[in-house]
Amino acid sequence: MSIRLRLTLWYSGLLAVALVAFGLIIYNVIYHNTISGMRTRLVQVATKVEASGSGFTREYNLNSSSPGFDASVIAIQLVDYTPQKSGIVAGKSTNIMRSNLTFPFPDQEQADRRFLKKEVEGTPFYIYELPIVIKGTSTVIGLLQVGVLAGGEFALLSQLRSILWFAGAAGLIAAFLLGMFLSRKALMPINRVTEAAERIQSGSELSLRIPREKPNDEIGRLTDTLNAMLSGVERAYKNLEDSNAAQRRFVSDASHELRTPLTTIRGNVDLLEKIWVGGEAEQREDIENAASTAVVLTEEEKRGMSLESIRDIADEARRMSGLVNHLLSLARADAGYVMEMGDVELLPLAEEAARRAAFLPRKAEWAVGPLDALTDVKVRGNRDYLLQLLFILIENGFKYTPSGVVRLYAARRDNAIGLSVADTGIGIALEEVPHIFERFYRVDVSRGETSGTGLGLSIAKWIADMHHARIEVQTRLGEGTVFTLWLPVQREEKPA
Repeated sequence: MSIRLRLTLWYSGLLAVALVAFGLIIYNVIYHNTISGMRTRLVQVATKVEASGSGFTREYNLNSSSPGFDASVIAIQLVDYTPQKSGIVAGKSTNIMRSNLTFPFPDQEQADRRFLKKEVEGTPFYIYELPIVIKGTSTVIGLLQVGVLAGGEFALLSQLRSILWFAGAAGLIAAFLLGMFLSRKALMPINRVTEAAERIQSGSELSLRIPREKPNDEIGRLTDTLNAMLSGVERAYKNLEDSNAAQRRFVSDASHELRTPLTTIRGNVDLLEKIWVGGEAEQREDIENAASTAVVLTEEEKRGMSLESIRDIADEARRMSGLVNHLLSLARADAGYVMEMGDVELLPLAEEAARRAAFLPRKAEWAVGPLDALTDVKVRGNRDYLLQLLFILIENGFKYTPSGVVRLYAARRDNAIGLSVADTGIGIALEEVPHIFERFYRVDVSRGETSGTGLGLSIAKWIADMHHARIEVQTRLGEGTVFTLWLPVQREEKPA
């Protein structure tokens, strides 16, 4: 059973209960007022008729001159229960005597004061029966019956019942149809939500949004929530696509970066093997087959070629080690690695980075200073990771500065200390700047011209985030770039 039908049935059921209760109240009120009016009139007439007689032995005055008597609607009948007459009609009012009507009456033992509805020869009467007793005793000697024509009243009550039943049934049917219409209209936004979900399920309509009509009601709030969820799903899907594309690009770059040193290492190993293991056998074979083309290497030549091969192997091994270290750092970041923090003096840290940077392979000049702003300044952090961050920025400066200067200097701004690495290299296009800290991202200008995997700045950004620091980038294409690491100062001690 659908929600629409259930809601309609619940609504119709509640309305039916309300209509029945309302109809019963109206009918009982009108019935009570109608019957109460007739009872009051009958009691008044019976009381006056009884008071007009002087004893049962005398005839009761049952003609139209009796007080309170209305011959058009009131009929009176007297039944005699004395032993001499033993239950015969002793008298009637003129109106029923002329019409030859006789009210049915009970036996003497069953005579009691009561109201009852009787139909006499097709004419409905509402009758009041009043027993007549001997004064001072409980012996019933007669029965006074006062009736009123009640055809109009009972017809009115019957018509009222029919109207209430018909109106209730018609109202219930109308309520059911109206409930179906209103529930359909009320559930229409949910149908749109369902349709949107079905379209989104196919994976081709992630940009679809559900139209909002009344944002202040429950459906409106549900629509807003679902639209926000869809926006989040769309962003996550796009991020996943971008991540997959970046990872595919990284696999391609990493494969190239690993294949090149491996090829170099393997070639040098084969050369060493030929020089020191297979050289003599190949030389003898060359002498036997073509003595004129055979080349015999001296020990000095072998040693020189071997040293060169070993240097090549060491260089490529260092490149591979750097790549593996970068991947390890990113794996730690993904695993939620928590660094051990302590107070770090920035001046010795910067001096150590400057000293080591002087030994890095480079084509640009290396300059240091001024670093006076770092004097007696400490920050809360991890010394090894901060040193790694500076090396990433310095190596990037050397990598993208084929000629010019790379400089390390410091500056103070409010309660933050800045370590800047400035170069006069190729610079970065402004549209590329928002993406340079993304994993696997490499500026298009540098791809194919400089080696790398696009992981260094991602690691630098992670280290900065762990230190509650930020990296500021100022760049101009073709003129150079300045990376500034702004660290919150933990404690500053000035000499006395």
